[in-house]
Amino acid sequence: MCLICARIDDIKQGRNPYFIAELNTGYVVLGDHQYFHGYTLFLCKHHDTELFLLEPDFRSQFLFEMSVVAEAVAAAFGAEKMNYELLGNGDTHLHWHLFPRRNGDMGGHGMSGKGPVWWVPPEEMYDDVHRPSPKKLDSMRASLRARLRV
Repeated sequence: MCLICARIDDIKQGRNPYFIAELNTGYVVLGDHQYFHGYTLFLCKHHDTELFLLEPDFRSQFLFEMSVVAEAVAAAFGAEKMNYELLGNGDTHLHWHLFPRRNGDMGGHGMSGKGPVWWVPPEEMYDDVHRPSPKKLDSMRASLRARLRV
């Protein structure tokens, strides 16, 4: 089973504390690490590797729902700009990375927060100091759910 399918299975079993909502085409989850406060993923319900492999109507709805999630993330976490990634080089199951960005959020890794997220070294971005506490996670889930209009 792929990592994304395993996370979806955890959602279905009620074992994913980062779960926010189920939409028609995917699942909304907060990222395990919050270097960029409000980092959220949108996991496709279909195990496909490319957008063009999705049935056209499903693909259109998947893209629309991703934009709805991004709007909610921006509102919930005060983004000045949103970054969107659908890479699939590591986990080939379609999933969006939604990064709320703010001026200066790169710390010492760029020019006033103007660089791409991958300029942050992985060992720093995924350091456990960036895992939200249970209380913080509850607050983040509530904030995002309140703004997710589906």
